[in-house]
Amino acid sequence: MRELRVAPLALALVLFSSPAAHGVTRCRTGHMRDGTIIVSASGIVGTLRWGNELSLESQAFDNQTTCVRSTGSSSRGCTLAAIGNPARTTPPPTCTIFLNDDGGQRCAAYIKGCIPQPLPVPCTLFPTNNVWNADISALPVHASSTTWINSIGAANALHPDFGSGLYNKRPIGIPYTVVPSIQPLIPISFLYADESDAGPYPIPPYAPIEGGKRPGDGAGDRHILIVDSATCHLYEIYSARWHGRGKSWSAGSGATWDLNSNNLRSDTWTSADAAGLPMLPGLARYDEVAAGSINHALRFTASQTQRSYVWPARHFASSSSDPSLPPMGIRLRLKSSFDMSAYSAHNQVILTALKKYGMLLADNGSSMFVSGVADARWDNDDLHQLQQLHGADFEVVDESSLQVGADSGQVP
Repeated sequence: MRELRVAPLALALVLFSSPAAHGVTRCRTGHMRDGTIIVSASGIVGTLRWGNELSLESQAFDNQTTCVRSTGSSSRGCTLAAIGNPARTTPPPTCTIFLNDDGGQRCAAYIKGCIPQPLPVPCTLFPTNNVWNADISALPVHASSTTWINSIGAANALHPDFGSGLYNKRPIGIPYTVVPSIQPLIPISFLYADESDAGPYPIPPYAPIEGGKRPGDGAGDRHILIVDSATCHLYEIYSARWHGRGKSWSAGSGATWDLNSNNLRSDTWTSADAAGLPMLPGLARYDEVAAGSINHALRFTASQTQRSYVWPARHFASSSSDPSLPPMGIRLRLKSSFDMSAYSAHNQVILTALKKYGMLLADNGSSMFVSGVADARWDNDDLHQLQQLHGADFEVVDESSLQVGADSGQVP
């Protein structure tokens, strides 16, 4: 949620594949009755190959003689593997099959009914001396802590805004995706262009959108988060919408970060989040919880905020100057006295992180909603136990002593 402004919107269209190349195009996927994934394509030149990532289209189909024709004509019903091979019926985590051929062209096909699963984050999410990764367990309580906690809602339950499966027919949580070095850059235009990092962005075919369960679908803030595994740059998009099935995009705003740098956004600039902060470093991820530790702050929202922000935030999204409302960027910490011994091992990982790293106010939304990545491995019943916590179990810390520079997220 954020203030509305008007800006010109311009779109540009490009093909996913190189316009100078000739070869495979119009690739599609389907399923046989036994769940076997099949692929169809047109314009094949030479040998058709498939893979799960742009750089890995090197796998042969089960029956090359019937799947690929030397004339370069269309082929239908190409099975990924022989009977008994898990690749035959198991969708890749990205839900996308990529094809190439000897014509030097690639195309991508989404597997219908598949919901993308998160891949491991290939890069460190900012240096260890970044504010997101700072231990705030010993910091003093902020002078306005009680006032701001009461405003956010001392009686409001902590709500894990992530999980497995669907809620109201939508995935629960914020997705992200990882792209390889050869992912093409795709044109994108922004409504808030004056506070956005200009495109193009490496948006993959059928990129998962927050609230979406099929290509181009989304709901709510419609975020897209992308990590470039080659450059360790993070691309985040707010209110993303595709055009021409992903040949170009438009969005509310967009921001990029070098994950090896402590640089903040330009002062007063928004990002894909209202506070001008990155989102991915503040999401609870299942792989972290399963490994036994979350070593960074989390992201949360409040229903009302002040027309102000504190470091490391860079932007506000309110018209109210009421000092009882929290400014963007404040950091809450679970009180050290909170007894978490009755909680599950996975929930204790989350609670420990909230005691040691806390959570940053990043956007307007439902109060005490803490963010995470949608993942089929979450146990929703277990996560619901976290709703036994309330705003009164938290305190606002004064992290001004951590600030090394106004335009840097570095901490001592």
